[in-house]
Amino acid sequence: MAELPAVDESFTPAALERGRLLFAGPCDFFAGAMTVPQLPPARGPEVAFAGRSNVGKSSLVNALCGRKALARTSNTPGRTQQLNFFDLGGVLSLVDLPGYGYSSVGKAKAAAWTETTRAYLKGRVELKRVCLLVDSRHGLKAGDEDIMTLLDKSAVIYQVVLTKADKTGSQELAAIKAATAETLKRHVAAHPIIRITSSETGAGIPELRAELAALT
Repeated sequence: MAELPAVDESFTPAALERGRLLFAGPCDFFAGAMTVPQLPPARGPEVAFAGRSNVGKSSLVNALCGRKALARTSNTPGRTQQLNFFDLGGVLSLVDLPGYGYSSVGKAKAAAWTETTRAYLKGRVELKRVCLLVDSRHGLKAGDEDIMTLLDKSAVIYQVVLTKADKTGSQELAAIKAATAETLKRHVAAHPIIRITSSETGAGIPELRAELAALT
């Protein structure tokens, strides 16, 4: 399995501590939206988490906040069936988006939340960044590039976060990261730094906290 450094030395201790303190504070669910009219007014800057079903979005949100059940997790793809909004200490909102690429939840329901997600990503002024989660065992897929193209057109900055790094060999992980970096060069809104994380071991979580805290 891949061995990840405990701390990215490009972050100062102060930046890491600021991220830790932000995500150690209260984080509460405040809205869920399956349709565009249900989208709540923004409470301030927002960070959204997007990705294919079963990529580990809810697990990552839980790991960032140091909780086990803040965001609902499941071994069954497609369980997050609405946009879920969480208030992080009145400073930042975290938005857990429905996964894409899983069709067995019913075409009508999937189409409804896909429309809502796209409307949210295209028109949310307060959206500061999208964390695009990609399974480190598989790399980017067609659905990921569709979202990347949408975000390019909407001028929304997004950052690829490779998940489940504890389940990937070191050489495979390095190859996936390199291939992803090459793809990102073709996308104008892509953040150049790729984060590598494991919700199981906590690898990469302090660095991602620090990076997101810097957006506030």
